[in-house]
Amino acid sequence: MAFMELTHPFRLDGQVAWVTGSSRGLGKTIARHLAAAGARTVVNSFSSRERGQAVVDSIQAAGAEAMLVHGDACDEQAIDRMAGEIEDCFGPVGILVVNATPFQPMKALEDYEWSEHQSMLEAFVKSPFLLAKRLLPAMKARREGRIINLTSEVFHQGMPGFSAYVAAKGGQIGWSRAMASELAPHGITVNTVAPSWIPVERHEDVPPEVREPYLRSIPLGRWGTPEDIAHAVTFFASRGASFLTGQTLVVNGGRTLW
Repeated sequence: MAFMELTHPFRLDGQVAWVTGSSRGLGKTIARHLAAAGARTVVNSFSSRERGQAVVDSIQAAGAEAMLVHGDACDEQAIDRMAGEIEDCFGPVGILVVNATPFQPMKALEDYEWSEHQSMLEAFVKSPFLLAKRLLPAMKARREGRIINLTSEVFHQGMPGFSAYVAAKGGQIGWSRAMASELAPHGITVNTVAPSWIPVERHEDVPPEVREPYLRSIPLGRWGTPEDIAHAVTFFASRGASFLTGQTLVVNGGRTLW
């Protein structure tokens, strides 16, 4: 095959990508980047249908394909309904990006309630399980699929005051590693992207005395951006990453170096 006939390894043409929690924040940018790479992209809103539709509209205005599903990515019935809507409109999902996140309280261990731990586990262990369980039959039938979980640098740091979040992210990473091993014979890869603190809409009120010490701790000397995370996700979703599974890519400007 001549060089000019080669297909770019990071294009996603012909793929259907579902991004949970994509009406704002990191998920919004991830959805836009997957669409720009050629995927038929599914924006998943829960708190605001209007915000989700605005993301869909922006993707379509750029000439790419997108649709909206509205529902809770932790609820099995909602997942089944949304998956059916996607399959009816775009076809089977080949790329799953699990990004939705609940409120993340920071407090001492003795001040946590179990319900706060449960909320983290619902988002980061239950949701990936239920989503994968619904989508895997079609991925296995095609012998192809990409599952990408958004985790966090906090697991690698063991961050104090964040035990519920850190514990649930550890469970998510462990589940991803086990699934990578289990699903590899079916041509399905499972990887995780672990961002640093990436300031998005929900961080607008964080004061400078919190922001500035964190910024000083980043060896590369700048804040990470949603685009930095979207590039990593798009790579894992692509054919160019077809020989990578069970991996965690920590995208944090060098804050966790081994």
